[in-house]
Amino acid sequence: MTSKSKVYFFFERKGFSLTNRLTLKKFIESIFKTEKRKLETLNFVFVSDKKLLEINRQYLKHDYFTDIISFELSHPEMPVVGDIYISIDRVKENAVSLGVSFKSELHRVIFHGVLHLCGFGDKSKKEAGLIREKENFYLQKYLR
Repeated sequence: MTSKSKVYFFFERKGFSLTNRLTLKKFIESIFKTEKRKLETLNFVFVSDKKLLEINRQYLKHDYFTDIISFELSHPEMPVVGDIYISIDRVKENAVSLGVSFKSELHRVIFHGVLHLCGFGDKSKKEAGLIREKENFYLQKYLR
């Protein structure tokens, strides 16, 4: 008997896809378990810079490009229902400017969004340091 995945991937752009989707879905679900947060449903939507800028302006009232926006759609005490939007354009640019592979940067951003939905913030220097530590931990574990 196979259990149904709680993680879904959607692609706005033709020509972009993820490899090893099943492995990645299981790993994302394992992050929620490790961080002691129940997961009901999580949608990842991979979009362009233009689309994510529209979302940033409309919902967050921010007028700048970003690589990721996470929306928790459930009450904090309930299992997580969320949507995570990721700009493929921004991830590509960030990978080049940081001198890392696209694959590594994409997975770092994916795990960053998951960690936000697990309750980790990044507004203060202390929070940003902790979430970066967690990203690196999960990135190293996943990409080994």
